[in-house]
Amino acid sequence: MNMQEFQMLCEVKNISISEHQLKQLSRYAQLLQEWNEKINLTAITNLEDIFIKHFYDSLLIAPYLQRVKTLCDVGSGAGFPGLVLKIALPEIHITLVEPTLKRVNFLKEVISDLGLTDIQVINKRMEDCIELKEAFDIVTARAVASLPMLSELCLPFVKIGGFFVAMKGSSGEDELKASKTALNILGGSVSSIIKETLPDGSSRVNILIQKATASPAKYPRAYAQMKKKAL
Repeated sequence: MNMQEFQMLCEVKNISISEHQLKQLSRYAQLLQEWNEKINLTAITNLEDIFIKHFYDSLLIAPYLQRVKTLCDVGSGAGFPGLVLKIALPEIHITLVEPTLKRVNFLKEVISDLGLTDIQVINKRMEDCIELKEAFDIVTARAVASLPMLSELCLPFVKIGGFFVAMKGSSGEDELKASKTALNILGGSVSSIIKETLPDGSSRVNILIQKATASPAKYPRAYAQMKKKAL
């Protein structure tokens, strides 16, 4: 798959990627491969797989973010989806929250190398970012935790009327069934369930959860409490 084919693949989903953005993504992929030889960022190292399984997968939610001003990516890891979305939608102010310092250093390197602006990286656990509660139009999370725990980590930081976007694999709908109590407690209401299939045949379920009412002040709890007993 060449870059033009990738562009066309995105266009089918109403995702516009310019030549400049393609160059940024290519450089991002190169840095990911280089850094991955030193630290564990991803098990996916083939260039085509990076573009499909990381970049394209991250971009699938871009059509739902057209009028968004602020976005927070929880447990951003190597930058999926937050850093990819910044490249595609440069007008959005994006906050990447990542607790592992080595990954934070990688994210900062990519941001600096690509000359990205209006983006910040926070080296903390999300549950420790209390100052950010109800601060974002959108909060995203991909491959971080099961949805009941993820809801507690993300929904308290969404503005009322905003959305938490949970990016899940084929188990997404089953996880959603297990999350009813958490969503009720935290003020979330399911808006859309978007099923996607990647070019390699793998399934994705992106769940848009609207923040209908304020989350109780005690959430999110400490990680140990969440892990011991999810909502």
